[in-house]
Amino acid sequence: MKNLKIAYCLPALYSMGGMERVLVMKANYFAQRGYEVHIIITDGGDKPSYFTLDNSVVVHQLNIDFEEVNSHSFLRRFLLYKKKMRLFKYSLNECLCKILPDITISMLRRDVNLLNKMTDGSLKIGELHVSRLNFRHFRAPFLPLSIYNYIRKQWINAAIKELRHLSKFVVLTHEDAISWSELDNVVVIPNPTPFFPDSVSDCSQKKIVAVGRYVELKGFDKLITAWRKVVDKNPDWILKIYGDGEMRESLQQQIKTLNLTKNCFLEHAVSDIVAKYLESSIFVLTSRTEGFGMVIVEAMACGLPVVSFACPCGPRDIISNGIDGFLVEVGDIDGLVEKLDFLIENQKYRKEFGHMARFNASKYKIESIGELWVELFESLLYERRVNV
Repeated sequence: MKNLKIAYCLPALYSMGGMERVLVMKANYFAQRGYEVHIIITDGGDKPSYFTLDNSVVVHQLNIDFEEVNSHSFLRRFLLYKKKMRLFKYSLNECLCKILPDITISMLRRDVNLLNKMTDGSLKIGELHVSRLNFRHFRAPFLPLSIYNYIRKQWINAAIKELRHLSKFVVLTHEDAISWSELDNVVVIPNPTPFFPDSVSDCSQKKIVAVGRYVELKGFDKLITAWRKVVDKNPDWILKIYGDGEMRESLQQQIKTLNLTKNCFLEHAVSDIVAKYLESSIFVLTSRTEGFGMVIVEAMACGLPVVSFACPCGPRDIISNGIDGFLVEVGDIDGLVEKLDFLIENQKYRKEFGHMARFNASKYKIESIGELWVELFESLLYERRVNV
């Protein structure tokens, strides 16, 4: 189906975010397959895409500039946002009617509120890059919790009304799919791994690695607490955590308080994270929640066994417990320590788990994930043809 036209909608491409990276990977894959791929954005002006796009992918800049809204007072912000949404609705419809795509995909930002109102005739798909638990969260510390929860509930209900009318709603994990019980159009397609290196770790270095932002959600405070117990039994092992964020200072203080300055290191985020995986022997994740957990797949692709909290959502879908890693209940420090100690003390199992991790991670290659999308596109287009 080489003449297939696909249009993606999202705010901007200049960010180095995970959603943007995954979108560019898929757009390039489909373009190289011979599809005509369009990306419609509203913000960022003439800033280039952070990730390299195939030359054949067409980017349409609507120049709505929703980012401008944030620079105004609350009342002005509200009125300006309404005005920009009206302009967005008109401009998006005009753009889609010119492209006439077969399929239009929303990345579940503000465009999902408009997608079902478009008149271009394309099939409409929504894809979510966080779990329901983290969907449509917003920061409003000035609001009482009851009011915050009420507003968020209404906002999610409004989204569900729109999602119900899409041809398909794609989520990243089976665990998350269960939480959307109001919908009967949910499909699970995970994200592709951004790399699958030729080299793998030999799991022989006395080094454990963790990756993520230094924020409460990632649970590095729990990891550091657990690491104190691990070091008591294995003083020659080190832990390196790669990331940046608001909790760096408090985490560093925790390391000092627990006398771990020679065994635990807070490193800055690096561009070549593959090299850091390859020089490590175990990957650990202690998040309180995840949207998917791409860092798990990345580490497994580099041949690392994984010890992870079984947080919602992602680890349960990715890790085969006792085969390529271990799942531990969220917050179970002693359980985490036990599994880390086991892999540290049993090199044979560490290497076997790492081998299986690499093998199981292969299903997240872009070629495999891209084919799941192709199957979805073809099935939807077939259904439309037979139902005409």
